[in-house]
Amino acid sequence: MSARHGVIVGISGASGAAIGMRIVERLAEHPACAVHLVISPAAERTLTEEIGADALPRLRGLAFSDHAPSDIGACISSGSFPIGGMIVAPCSIRTLSAIAWGQLDNLLVRAADVQLKERRRLVLLVRESPLHLGHLRAMVQAIEIGAIIAPPLPAFYLKPQSLDEVIDQIACRAINLLSLPDVSAPALQWHGES
Repeated sequence: MSARHGVIVGISGASGAAIGMRIVERLAEHPACAVHLVISPAAERTLTEEIGADALPRLRGLAFSDHAPSDIGACISSGSFPIGGMIVAPCSIRTLSAIAWGQLDNLLVRAADVQLKERRRLVLLVRESPLHLGHLRAMVQAIEIGAIIAPPLPAFYLKPQSLDEVIDQIACRAINLLSLPDVSAPALQWHGES
């Protein structure tokens, strides 16, 4: 397995756990992709609440490696470890703020910080609404230091027929924002009016 196709998926405690699950499922379809998973304690609760009791074992079974959020010495905490990029989905405001302001108190935030310092892609699916000025300032700070803010918004112009289609479209878009060679998801695109 080529390490250049390693991808970190962080799942924080915001609502929208199914998006993180779908991203891991899609990445696991690529034999050359090693998914390094970091799930926050709040995310464990959200996964169980929103998806079911089998969500955590399913996720962990799909990942190449599952890292405890407290393991700040894990391989993904170092810039010398080859990784192609990272997606945080969903990304809570707490996680966004910690990334934006360098509060590296857990592995999820530390791994995100490493992506930024190594100039790798970091995609944050920030999940909150409505937003106040503090949220917006944290987003601006994250963008200024190199993150990509991609709120998990449905592409209504694709006329999704189910929630599963919306989740899949958001997940595929996030994966494709990493721009990794040989690792992509089906692109659902607007082709103009017929």
